[in-house]
Amino acid sequence: MPRVKKETPVQKFSITSLRMKAKSRIRKPAVSRNDKLSVPIYSLAGRSGGTLSLSKEIFGQKVNKKLLAQAVRVYLTNRKSLLASTKTRGEVEGSTAKIYRQKGTGRARHGSIRAPIFVGGGIVFGPKARKVRLDLPKKMRKAALISALSAKTEDQSILGLSGLDKLSGKTKEIAKLMSSLRKKKQISTLIITTDKMDNVVRGTRNIPNIRVLPVNLVNVYEVLRYKLLLISKEAAEKLGQLQKEKKNGNT
Repeated sequence: MPRVKKETPVQKFSITSLRMKAKSRIRKPAVSRNDKLSVPIYSLAGRSGGTLSLSKEIFGQKVNKKLLAQAVRVYLTNRKSLLASTKTRGEVEGSTAKIYRQKGTGRARHGSIRAPIFVGGGIVFGPKARKVRLDLPKKMRKAALISALSAKTEDQSILGLSGLDKLSGKTKEIAKLMSSLRKKKQISTLIITTDKMDNVVRGTRNIPNIRVLPVNLVNVYEVLRYKLLLISKEAAEKLGQLQKEKKNGNT
């Protein structure tokens, strides 16, 4: 039986180095940050008409995942309404008289029919209606929103949109636009406008997985909740003012 020649450690090292060089040659070129900050702009007809340059201070920052998780937890907690309420033994209806004499009956000693041990009595340690509010500082809220928008930019999930003021408010106009932009109807979309636009809200009301929000109501939860973000040029410029306000607040 012929002997198999074993590779020496020098030969193994040379073979692995050659494999690493081959893999490095096959790698695809990485997308530069400047290319990520330039997104295409689409018209109402679904046609691309140029690019939109996003602000690096808002859409090109490092993503802070811990801050995003904290901001989402604060938002969801503050949105809850804890309305469950039970009655204690002092709140339920019933006589205050001692139900039977203390001694001589052979039974356990009881003083009130409203005790928790009896049916219809009060509840011990039951839930009470209360308000739970968590606070997130203003600087942290702004930093979390910038981090969420930067995460969407890294995922290439932001597109520009123009001509929103020309919409008549008909559903078929928005449906035609969404069918050309979204490859699948199930992709959730968030449209960010400068101010409240009733015509855009009216046109998207009957289309599922679409929401319209003005810039002043955009928050971290809504940005992360939807997979695709459509933003107008004016709304992107208005979001760019967040960084200016942040710098003015530090001085």
